Amino acid sequence: MEHWVYSFNILNHPISVNMDTLITMWISMLLLIILALFTTRKTSIFPSKLQIVAEGIVNYFSGIAKASMGEDAAKKHLPLILTLFMFILTANLVGQLPWHLIHLKTGELASPNNDINMTAAMAIVVSLYYIYYGVKKKGFHFFVHGFSVDGIIITLVDTLELFVRPFSLALRLFANIFAGEVLVFTVVGIVAYFLPLPFMLFELFVALIQALVFTLLSTTYISMAVNEE
Repeated sequence: MEHWVYSFNILNHPISVNMDTLITMWISMLLLIILALFTTRKTSIFPSKLQIVAEGIVNYFSGIAKASMGEDAAKKHLPLILTLFMFILTANLVGQLPWHLIHLKTGELASPNNDINMTAAMAIVVSLYYIYYGVKKKGFHFFVHGFSVDGIIITLVDTLELFVRPFSLALRLFANIFAGEVLVFTVVGIVAYFLPLPFMLFELFVALIQALVFTLLSTTYISMAVNEE
């Protein structure tokens, strides 16, 4: 599955971007903004079905964040956590739309999360975020846990995790979304009617699970960075 690559120069430096990823990423963000506007347009103590779903999502992640990092820290970090979940879920679901009907010169439109550049960018943002708040909260001790044997071992393990975590976050999301879209595309190529439906329904479930996994892992990393223990 190739990408629609657009190349240009900035100050005599060649730059290449995957246009299909950018297009579906902006479509995902636009859909998410429209959904947020509709959800918050007429909030009421007698909520609509859409408001009930939105409040359920907020309460779910708010409860997880409060349990792992305390109420004050949860309020501070909840916007990022909710943004990650809603964007990843929306982007995953956008990939289930029949983009193959739109013919490009190269590649085809799909979920932006089937591009390793997209998932890596989100993983790096999460890593920089929790490192910043970890250093802000613990200072030098965020990286060094003491000069005893146990402290040095824990420091080495934590240092390794700082590099491993973004790779695992990026690759897990990318591999699952990419593999799912390849599977559906292959089945559609073999039998275009009825047979792909179970696989497409399963991919809707995968879209939700992968958004949840990425968000919960990010929440765990943030809570480990800001907690005293």
